[in-house]
Amino acid sequence: MEKRPKYGNKKTIIDGIQFDSKKESLWYGKLKLMVRAKEITAFSMQPEFPYSVEYSANGKTYKVERKYIADFQVVYHDGRIEIFDIKGVRTAIYKQKKKIIEKLYGIKIIEK
Repeated sequence: MEKRPKYGNKKTIIDGIQFDSKKESLWYGKLKLMVRAKEITAFSMQPEFPYSVEYSANGKTYKVERKYIADFQVVYHDGRIEIFDIKGVRTAIYKQKKKIIEKLYGIKIIEK
C-alpha cells in the first residue's frame, strides 16, 4: 500500500520534473507560459538561500549551517526578482525559516 503524503499533497511530474504538489506543478506551467508570452524574463526552480544559526548548549556555542530552498525565483523585465513558495500548509519550521531569510537577505517571500 502506498504511503499517503503527510499534508495530503499529490506528487506530480511535468516535463520529467517531479513536483511536491499539484499546486506547485501548476505554477511551473504558469511561469513557462509567462516566459513564452514575454511577461517575465526568466524563472528558476528551487533557489537556495544558505544561512547559519548559532546556539549555546552545555556551556558551548555551536554554529549550524542551513539552507532554505524556495520553489521559484522569477525575474522581471525591469530587473526585479521575486521569490515564490507554493504552500498548502505553513509549518512552524517554514515560518521560522521564512523570517530568517527575509531579514538576512532583505527579500520578501511571496506565498501562493
